[in-house]
Amino acid sequence: MYRTNRRTFLAASATGIAGFSGAGVSAAQENATRMSAPAGKAKSTILFFLCGGASHIDTWDMKLKAPREYRGPFDPINTSAPGITLCEHLPLLAKQAHHLALINSVSSSVNTNDHHAGYYYNLTGHEADQSFRTLGNNRTPFPDDWPYMGSVVASRRPAHEFLPNAISLPHMPSRKPYTRPGQFAAKLGVQHDPMYLLGDQKEPTKFTAPSLELQAGIDNGRLETRRNLLTTLDDARRDFETFAATRTWNQQTERAMSLLASSSTASAFDISNESAAVRDRYGKSVNAMSLLMARRLVEVGVPFITVFWLGHGIGTSLAKKCRSAGSWDTHGSNFDCLKEDLLPEFDQCFSALIEDLSERSILDETLLLITSEMGRKPKIGDPRSGGVNGAGRDHWTHCLTDVMAGGGIKGGQTYGASDRFGEYPADKPLTPADVTKTVYHAMGIENLEAKDRQNRPFNLLTEGQPITKLF
Repeated sequence: MYRTNRRTFLAASATGIAGFSGAGVSAAQENATRMSAPAGKAKSTILFFLCGGASHIDTWDMKLKAPREYRGPFDPINTSAPGITLCEHLPLLAKQAHHLALINSVSSSVNTNDHHAGYYYNLTGHEADQSFRTLGNNRTPFPDDWPYMGSVVASRRPAHEFLPNAISLPHMPSRKPYTRPGQFAAKLGVQHDPMYLLGDQKEPTKFTAPSLELQAGIDNGRLETRRNLLTTLDDARRDFETFAATRTWNQQTERAMSLLASSSTASAFDISNESAAVRDRYGKSVNAMSLLMARRLVEVGVPFITVFWLGHGIGTSLAKKCRSAGSWDTHGSNFDCLKEDLLPEFDQCFSALIEDLSERSILDETLLLITSEMGRKPKIGDPRSGGVNGAGRDHWTHCLTDVMAGGGIKGGQTYGASDRFGEYPADKPLTPADVTKTVYHAMGIENLEAKDRQNRPFNLLTEGQPITKLF
């Protein structure tokens, strides 16, 4: 048998073939759904996921009348929207508050109160099952998991001309073998897995799709030869794989080859085309450049883009200060980590994204969503950092704030409320299922029916209702 280069297999994996071999929807059913889905106002969604569990009580849902051991030292700041109060360390975003809708009453299941379950629930809309409790951090993604909302959106849109319908960047959380569940297509089918663009803290303007990189000396002519080799390999696979699996292999191989051969792919990923002024407005970090890349992908019509906040990594100075991996998991020195590091970077890059989309007149057709795997415990003091003296906040899945903008969302409003300590929803309680359904509603996706391998119908998300009052 011919042997293909490992890069070629990785090219296929970029669009999902090396992922999980879960069930998918039939081609006929997919096409029918895409044709029948009503056109929503949002053509694309950018999900900004603040990895680690961002503190709701120190940013969006400040409790000014709570005792200091809850509210902390931060003060509020006036914003461009009457009725919306933000943390004083979000001055740039305060000027964009008239675009924001703050959803202050999102409650998740406690389950294991950890990151894996938090990712899964907030990315899929489905409550984490018992396996998350029994396996903890060893609970890796399963083939029969519920699909990521980005994969659902991708499956309901016609194939993009030269890019995947779902792209995630600048990393795949988290370091193997602790890959977070919930960020893949799973039972929907690997053909709907997102493609990952990888960023680098040291070179934030450079993004790579290793699965789409050709080795030196391989031009389009040699690429065609590789295509022929894959055809030979495919013929061999037909002898021992089912038709459905072979069809998926064909689709993914052809997709990977098209991506490799397209000059438009390289152009879309080349952030150096942006002016220095634009790059400076977003900021110098890899997270900032990831949001700028997301805006570029919106402009070329990618339906769903996810930016997973990239922390500085275990062992770095920020990680040591926060007693975490250097992201929003502020087990120690919560207020210093927010004030000196996390909030300034976030404030600059996310306010720049809103401003940029608005100035280009595409904010109204681009839904923005900020979420995280959990909020932070309102009462200050985390045992792992020395209690009250460590000034950290522990995990808190009982309540968090999600933020939406654009995509038909009416800005300058809050929806729901937490109690006086920010511990539990007190008015209009919601779950991540409601938020996920709201994303689908904004994207005009009403039909959530799919079929399993035995051609049996199932619903991708029965729980929750869209928050229509936001629109």
